[in-house]
Amino acid sequence: MTTYKAPLRDMQFVMQDLLNIEKHYQSLPACEEVNQDLIDAILGEASKFSEEVVAPLNAVGDEEGCQMLENGEVKTPAGFKEAYQQYVDAGWPSLDQPAAYGGQDLPMSIGTTIREMTGTANWSWAMYSGLSHGAMETIDEHGSEEQKAMFMEPLVSGRWTGTMCLTEAHCGTDLGLLKSKAEQAVDGTYRITGSKVFISSGEHDLAENIVHIVLARLPDSPPGTKGISLFIVPKFIPNEDGSLGDRNAVTCGVLERKMGIHGNSTCLLNFDGATGYLVGEENKGLSYMFTFMNFARLGTGLQGLAHSELAFQNSLAYTRDRLQMRSLSGPKNPGGPADPIIVHPDVRRMLLTQKAFAEGGRALLYFASTQGDILTKSDDPEARELANHVLGFLTPIIKAFLTETGFESANLGLQCFGGHGYINEWGVEQNVRDARIGMLYEGTTGIQALDLLGRKVLGTRGKALTPVTGFILDFCKRARSRKELRPYLKTLVRLTKQWKALTRKIGFAAMRNRDAVGAASVDYIMFSGYVLLGVAWAASARAAYRRIEQGTTEEAFYRAKIQTAEFYFAKILPRTATLLETMGTGPDSLMKMEEDQFIF
Repeated sequence: MTTYKAPLRDMQFVMQDLLNIEKHYQSLPACEEVNQDLIDAILGEASKFSEEVVAPLNAVGDEEGCQMLENGEVKTPAGFKEAYQQYVDAGWPSLDQPAAYGGQDLPMSIGTTIREMTGTANWSWAMYSGLSHGAMETIDEHGSEEQKAMFMEPLVSGRWTGTMCLTEAHCGTDLGLLKSKAEQAVDGTYRITGSKVFISSGEHDLAENIVHIVLARLPDSPPGTKGISLFIVPKFIPNEDGSLGDRNAVTCGVLERKMGIHGNSTCLLNFDGATGYLVGEENKGLSYMFTFMNFARLGTGLQGLAHSELAFQNSLAYTRDRLQMRSLSGPKNPGGPADPIIVHPDVRRMLLTQKAFAEGGRALLYFASTQGDILTKSDDPEARELANHVLGFLTPIIKAFLTETGFESANLGLQCFGGHGYINEWGVEQNVRDARIGMLYEGTTGIQALDLLGRKVLGTRGKALTPVTGFILDFCKRARSRKELRPYLKTLVRLTKQWKALTRKIGFAAMRNRDAVGAASVDYIMFSGYVLLGVAWAASARAAYRRIEQGTTEEAFYRAKIQTAEFYFAKILPRTATLLETMGTGPDSLMKMEEDQFIF
């Protein structure tokens, strides 16, 4: 089975050396007292819980899976329920939630660190509470005061959990095709009828109630996405005093058997005239649901980071111990029968790739979470507007790029273990299986790519890209005083200019042929991710040089940052050259073949 140790030192590096997190918190109302001592205390306790309670259940959940009982209830793997109760008792669910609903009102960025640790320790377990955050954000932003009073406090405390119910068997991403119906009852509530598939945490025994956020159509609603409304459908209907009332008419019809994340209950849910509460206005459900989906997409990006980190930690430990062959440059373990495989260049390539993706991805994701802090807590309208813009632009990149690189890292982990990785004893094949879903749910990589290139960039005529490229060029200008970084900065300036020119080229091509967008989009989002990770590594190297100059007892740690940045720019960032080439070829090679020519 895999082992996990919370990477506290690297988390502190990102928060202190890169993001100057204390200064960031001091700029936010009601966060001035959040200092490094408090942060370290929170991270320390969360790391103990993740390492000692949650991580040991990772293999248990994979082996046991969830069980469908005769009464339609779902039993989670052994230990999951007890661990969740410890999580609730310790107050972790309420950490970054509003004080008005019983939360601790800490910034989103602190909550992100906790979710990283629990998610890396055991992604299947962490999912049960993970989707509750999106449900809370949706109800808090779009729900009525009565709905907030009814649902927010138990969700914030963790006594109840939340889900997102969009997908139906005949429609995945194309929600305009959904058929679930909603009809208003005489008491003003609605009766929801239909089935939803692939609902993570859709039925379980961890919490006393489950709050489903459901998309459905009202009678005579417009066709397509314009006719979708949003509803709150609880497993148990709350009484006016907050106690649980009757069981609602929503049941688990099937517990999916799936490739990975076995410890999480992925359900087909049947709504048979279930009582629901309309959120906001009729026919605006999809726009409301984007609050949930955007949060979930950032959470899925976090999943990619988690799989990279878990792969790196376990690969590093194994390659240090595994003896095989001799180093080509001479024995490194002359007293033993062979050298540890970490001495071999190709093994180093795999380890450094995992390290670059995990630590660079952490820097990118934590930066995005600080934008979430500004968006939710700043009293400066201009700062909130810019943060909203930047976060909206980064979200599809984080979701797509970090899940793709997380899966790559997990595969490299299996490769480091060789044949031992292919059997389940070590747990690295579980990491591969668990990682694979990240590129699918909350919108596939292709969907994220279309969102970025088609809607965010070309849809704004490039205006959405301008603040980001401006930030990169400004960073490169400010960092040029350090001569060691100049080769990296020169590369980033060149790639940023190519990014802008490429965007214009695709935009002009799309005027002639709309397929030009779809043909380039996945390459475009990966190119964007590699460039942004390059900025993260240049900034990391800059911070490391600064700390070494100031004097430190951790010079080895900071030298490793500089050397990983060197590796990234030498071995990973050049992938952008291929992406530039493939994006420039247009859609012809993809679209010329007629459908009946796809023969075998």
